[in-house]
Amino acid sequence: MGNILLQDEGVGVRAVEYLEKQVFPDNVDLLDGGTGGFTLLPEIQKYDEVILIDATLDENPHGTIRVIKPRFAADFPKAMSTHDIGLKDLIESASIMGHLPPLHLIVVTVKSIQPMDLELSPEIAKVLPEVYQTVLSILGQINN
Repeated sequence: MGNILLQDEGVGVRAVEYLEKQVFPDNVDLLDGGTGGFTLLPEIQKYDEVILIDATLDENPHGTIRVIKPRFAADFPKAMSTHDIGLKDLIESASIMGHLPPLHLIVVTVKSIQPMDLELSPEIAKVLPEVYQTVLSILGQINN
């Protein structure tokens, strides 16, 4: 998830681009959700487990990576990125409809002011390998 026009806010999309160059098992699909929202509901509902990657605005240092397992909108960080309402509403809708697969939300802390820039800042670009390792760790937990 992310808006690539706002530099680090696009970390989720840029992470998928990075992940597409890596090796994954055949049962793993990668999807650029962009600024998604409700349009991602059918995509999320067709999987047994989902890993989302998104930017977050919080008190952690720029580039901090955390994994959250949200079941409801209230489980998200207090300040998500520019499309937080759509993502939170998406989760609530899937839950209400009775098919919300287990979610693993990888959040990367970004600065609150995002300049218009198509490239990630160097600080965020350098955490993409760590995001990849986090995805592999989650996949290892799912497959065990």
